[in-house]
Amino acid sequence: MSMVWLSGRAPAPPPASAPQVAAGPFILPSGLALPVAGIEPGVLTDTYSDARAGGRVHDAIDIMAPAGTPVIAAAAGTVEKLYFSRGGGGITVYVRSPDRRWMFYYAHLQAYAPGLHEGQAIGRGDPIGFVGSTGNASAEAPHLHFAISRMAPGDQWWRGTPINPYPLLVGNRSPR
Repeated sequence: MSMVWLSGRAPAPPPASAPQVAAGPFILPSGLALPVAGIEPGVLTDTYSDARAGGRVHDAIDIMAPAGTPVIAAAAGTVEKLYFSRGGGGITVYVRSPDRRWMFYYAHLQAYAPGLHEGQAIGRGDPIGFVGSTGNASAEAPHLHFAISRMAPGDQWWRGTPINPYPLLVGNRSPR
Protein backbone atom coordinates (compact mmCIF):
# COMPACT_ATOMS: atom_id res chain seq x y z
CA MET A 1 0.00 0.00 0.00
CA SER A 2 1.46 3.36 -0.99
CA MET A 3 0.71 6.25 1.34
CA VAL A 4 0.88 9.97 0.68
CA TRP A 5 2.17 12.26 3.38
CA LEU A 6 3.27 15.85 3.41
CA SER A 7 5.11 16.10 6.71
CA GLY A 8 8.86 15.93 6.99
CA ARG A 9 8.73 12.37 8.28
CA ALA A 10 7.03 9.28 7.00
CA PRO A 11 4.17 8.14 9.24
CA ALA A 12 4.10 4.65 10.58
CA PRO A 13 2.09 2.37 8.29
CA PRO A 14 -1.42 1.52 9.44
CA PRO A 15 -1.26 -1.47 11.79
CA ALA A 16 -2.19 -4.81 10.27
CA SER A 17 -4.88 -5.13 12.94
CA ALA A 18 -6.47 -1.74 12.14
CA PRO A 19 -10.27 -1.98 12.18
CA GLN A 20 -11.79 -2.55 8.78
CA VAL A 21 -15.26 -1.56 7.58
CA ALA A 22 -16.53 -5.07 6.90
CA ALA A 23 -20.28 -4.62 6.72
CA GLY A 24 -20.20 -1.06 5.44
CA PRO A 25 -20.09 2.20 7.34
CA PHE A 26 -22.10 2.94 10.48
CA ILE A 27 -24.88 5.11 9.00
CA LEU A 28 -26.43 7.50 11.51
CA PRO A 29 -30.01 8.82 11.65
CA SER A 30 -28.71 12.14 10.26
CA GLY A 31 -27.67 10.31 7.08
CA LEU A 32 -23.98 10.75 7.82
CA ALA A 33 -21.54 7.88 8.20
CA LEU A 34 -19.49 7.89 11.39
CA PRO A 35 -16.13 8.87 9.86
CA VAL A 36 -13.85 6.53 11.86
CA ALA A 37 -14.12 2.80 11.27
CA GLY A 38 -14.98 0.69 14.31
CA ILE A 39 -16.11 3.65 16.44
CA GLU A 40 -19.69 3.78 17.70
CA PRO A 41 -21.63 6.96 18.50
CA GLY A 42 -21.84 6.15 22.21
CA VAL A 43 -18.09 6.67 22.72
CA LEU A 44 -18.00 10.16 21.18
CA THR A 45 -17.44 13.25 23.32
CA ASP A 46 -18.67 16.72 22.41
CA THR A 47 -15.46 18.78 22.17
CA TYR A 48 -16.96 21.41 19.85
CA SER A 49 -16.87 24.31 22.33
CA ASP A 50 -13.59 23.38 24.04
CA ALA A 51 -11.09 26.22 24.40
CA ARG A 52 -7.89 26.13 22.37
CA ALA A 53 -4.67 28.16 22.43
CA GLY A 54 -5.00 31.85 21.72
CA GLY A 55 -8.62 32.00 22.90
CA ARG A 56 -9.89 30.00 19.94
CA VAL A 57 -12.86 27.65 20.19
CA HIS A 58 -12.42 24.12 18.83
CA ASP A 59 -15.35 24.23 16.31
CA ALA A 60 -14.96 20.47 15.71
CA ILE A 61 -15.04 17.18 17.54
CA ASP A 62 -12.11 14.88 18.16
CA ILE A 63 -12.79 11.21 17.54
CA MET A 64 -10.17 9.23 19.42
CA ALA A 65 -8.90 6.03 17.77
CA PRO A 66 -5.63 4.13 17.36
CA ALA A 67 -3.22 5.53 14.78
CA GLY A 68 -3.84 3.90 11.41
CA THR A 69 -7.57 3.33 11.92
CA PRO A 70 -9.38 3.96 8.60
CA VAL A 71 -11.14 7.30 8.15
CA ILE A 72 -14.10 7.28 5.76
CA ALA A 73 -16.22 9.97 4.14
CA ALA A 74 -19.10 11.04 6.36
CA ALA A 75 -21.04 12.09 3.26
CA ALA A 76 -20.76 12.07 -0.50
CA GLY A 77 -19.00 14.96 -2.17
CA THR A 78 -15.95 16.12 -4.04
CA VAL A 79 -12.45 16.31 -2.59
CA GLU A 80 -11.96 20.05 -2.83
CA LYS A 81 -8.60 20.39 -1.11
CA LEU A 82 -5.79 18.21 0.21
CA TYR A 83 -3.75 20.43 2.49
CA PHE A 84 -0.89 20.19 4.98
CA SER A 85 -0.82 22.63 7.89
CA ARG A 86 2.24 22.20 10.14
CA GLY A 87 0.89 24.29 13.01
CA GLY A 88 -2.74 23.27 12.55
CA GLY A 89 -4.47 20.19 11.23
CA GLY A 90 -1.46 18.49 9.67
CA ILE A 91 -2.57 16.22 6.84
CA THR A 92 -6.11 17.36 6.02
CA VAL A 93 -8.92 16.73 3.55
CA TYR A 94 -11.77 19.09 2.65
CA VAL A 95 -14.82 17.48 0.99
CA ARG A 96 -17.64 19.67 -0.35
CA SER A 97 -21.15 18.23 -0.62
CA PRO A 98 -22.71 17.83 -4.09
CA ASP A 99 -25.11 20.74 -3.41
CA ARG A 100 -22.05 22.85 -2.35
CA ARG A 101 -23.78 23.83 0.93
CA TRP A 102 -21.53 21.80 3.29
CA MET A 103 -17.81 21.30 3.80
CA PHE A 104 -16.56 18.26 5.70
CA TYR A 105 -13.07 18.64 7.19
CA TYR A 106 -10.86 15.72 8.25
CA ALA A 107 -7.60 16.61 10.05
CA HIS A 108 -4.54 15.17 11.82
CA LEU A 109 -4.49 12.25 9.39
CA GLN A 110 -1.54 9.86 9.38
CA ALA A 111 -1.83 9.52 5.60
CA TYR A 112 -4.33 9.89 2.76
CA ALA A 113 -6.12 6.86 1.37
CA PRO A 114 -4.24 5.50 -1.66
CA GLY A 115 -5.13 7.43 -4.80
CA LEU A 116 -7.10 10.19 -3.07
CA HIS A 117 -6.84 13.39 -5.12
CA GLU A 118 -8.39 16.83 -5.49
CA GLY A 119 -11.45 16.86 -7.73
CA GLN A 120 -12.27 13.23 -6.93
CA ALA A 121 -15.96 12.38 -6.42
CA ILE A 122 -16.43 10.22 -3.35
CA GLY A 123 -19.37 8.43 -1.84
CA ARG A 124 -20.44 8.22 1.77
CA GLY A 125 -18.20 5.58 3.38
CA ASP A 126 -15.37 5.84 0.83
CA PRO A 127 -11.80 5.85 2.22
CA ILE A 128 -10.35 9.27 3.11
CA GLY A 129 -7.21 8.32 5.06
CA PHE A 130 -5.99 7.03 8.39
CA VAL A 131 -6.25 8.41 11.94
CA GLY A 132 -3.04 10.09 13.02
CA SER A 133 -1.51 12.93 14.98
CA THR A 134 0.01 15.23 12.36
CA GLY A 135 0.02 19.00 12.77
CA ASN A 136 -0.55 20.31 16.28
CA ALA A 137 -1.92 17.02 17.64
CA SER A 138 -0.18 15.01 20.35
CA ALA A 139 1.50 11.80 19.19
CA GLU A 140 0.17 10.20 22.42
CA ALA A 141 -3.45 10.92 21.45
CA PRO A 142 -4.11 10.06 17.80
CA HIS A 143 -7.55 11.16 16.65
CA LEU A 144 -9.63 12.49 13.80
CA HIS A 145 -10.45 16.19 14.09
CA PHE A 146 -13.81 16.32 12.28
CA ALA A 147 -15.61 19.53 11.40
CA ILE A 148 -18.60 20.56 9.31
CA SER A 149 -19.15 24.05 7.90
CA ARG A 150 -22.21 25.54 6.25
CA MET A 151 -21.02 27.16 3.02
CA ALA A 152 -22.46 30.26 1.39
CA PRO A 153 -22.38 30.61 -2.40
CA GLY A 154 -18.82 31.42 -3.46
CA ASP A 155 -17.20 30.44 -0.13
CA GLN A 156 -13.68 29.08 -0.57
CA TRP A 157 -12.68 25.78 1.07
CA TRP A 158 -11.30 27.47 4.21
CA ARG A 159 -14.41 29.62 4.78
CA GLY A 160 -17.88 28.73 5.98
CA THR A 161 -19.82 28.82 9.22
CA PRO A 162 -18.93 25.99 11.60
CA ILE A 163 -21.72 23.81 12.96
CA ASN A 164 -21.39 21.27 15.74
CA PRO A 165 -21.09 17.76 14.22
CA TYR A 166 -21.65 16.03 17.56
CA PRO A 167 -25.48 16.06 17.51
CA LEU A 168 -25.38 14.78 13.93
CA LEU A 169 -23.15 11.88 14.93
CA VAL A 170 -25.02 10.83 18.08
CA GLY A 171 -28.56 12.11 17.62
CA ASN A 172 -31.07 12.20 14.85
CA ARG A 173 -30.81 15.78 13.58
CA SER A 174 -29.83 16.41 9.99
CA PRO A 175 -28.02 19.52 8.76
CA ARG A 176 -30.37 22.35 7.83
